[in-house]
Amino acid sequence: MEEAIVLYPSPLVGHLISMVELGKLLLTRQPSLSIHILITSVPYNSGSTSTNPHVREELLSISKNYTVHGLVVDFFCSAALSVAKELNIPAHYYFTSGAGVLSIFLYFPTIHNTTTKSLKDLKTLLHIPGVPPIPSTDMPVPMLEREDKPLKVPKDDAVTRNGTTLECLKWLDSQPGGSVVFLCFGSLGLFSKEQLREIAFGLERSGHRFLWVVRNPPSGKKNVALSAHDPNIDLDSLLPEGFLDRTEERGLVLKSWAPQVAVLNHPSVGGFVTHCGWNSVLEAVCAGVPLVAWPLYAEQRLNRILLVEEMKLALPMRESESGFVSAAEVEERVRGLMESEEGKLIRERTVGMKIAAKVASSEVGSSRVALSKLVESWKDK
Repeated sequence: MEEAIVLYPSPLVGHLISMVELGKLLLTRQPSLSIHILITSVPYNSGSTSTNPHVREELLSISKNYTVHGLVVDFFCSAALSVAKELNIPAHYYFTSGAGVLSIFLYFPTIHNTTTKSLKDLKTLLHIPGVPPIPSTDMPVPMLEREDKPLKVPKDDAVTRNGTTLECLKWLDSQPGGSVVFLCFGSLGLFSKEQLREIAFGLERSGHRFLWVVRNPPSGKKNVALSAHDPNIDLDSLLPEGFLDRTEERGLVLKSWAPQVAVLNHPSVGGFVTHCGWNSVLEAVCAGVPLVAWPLYAEQRLNRILLVEEMKLALPMRESESGFVSAAEVEERVRGLMESEEGKLIRERTVGMKIAAKVASSEVGSSRVALSKLVESWKDK
């Protein structure tokens, strides 16, 4: 029988697209593989086993015509591991963040067993092997409370994007090399109207060119994903009066979405203000673009620590205790990234990391070699 691998991503866009890309990479190592992707209905409860009967049915159906060498499950789909064990199918975790965050997550049971307090109440540094000291309050929100309930993944909708792609890349073509600061905050990155106005004032005062993706503020009438991808955005009502006219010569504001990989690899882009999602981090590193780290949710505060303290590829955006960032801070960080000596050093390190990433992903690089070994292990079974 033909050989197959089954991929089981969570429905979050950043996770789904990443695992589809994994499937493409697997085919470069073994083109004869049949790749099957299980699409999860939404909303999805990551801690529930209610989807397991459907996963079991799909695996049994695929197994009638293929030799299934493995089930690759997303971090949020771990309940399916019991199905793989029952059917004697090798299971693999697909972790969509970096090795540093994986170290933190693996150490989490030790933290849990050495204190009876919730992390939100510890107010201390966590000393975890292999990573810089982590403020306990920077752990992901679902981990801050000992008795927190499992994460529920909201529904996500697609949005038409071809026009946006052409518009922003054409605009970037007309800008000087390395002059544009790109601001984009992931598939679920939303700000209040007040915060959007502060960002706008900060960008205007910085004097630098910018490409900014703006989404509607969160609404009680819609779930987060629907609000994030709503293309019906009234920029004039969200941004300061006259902002778009005053910055017309050096700025472009996009509604809802931008072709991030293409933007980051454009020669006009010289900096990236990011929410620190790991897909975005990897894309920026591979493009050699320095970062301003502004985490919003999930494990992103941990990523900021790794980017700023260990890898030294980013400047940290400083927030108030409530999480608000002032226009003065936005201005200072944009100027710092684009003008300061520290920004220059970060840029140099990022270019070095880009070269290292290119070597690792080359045909004889460590990433490709590791992937080849995984595929070879399936052949031997």
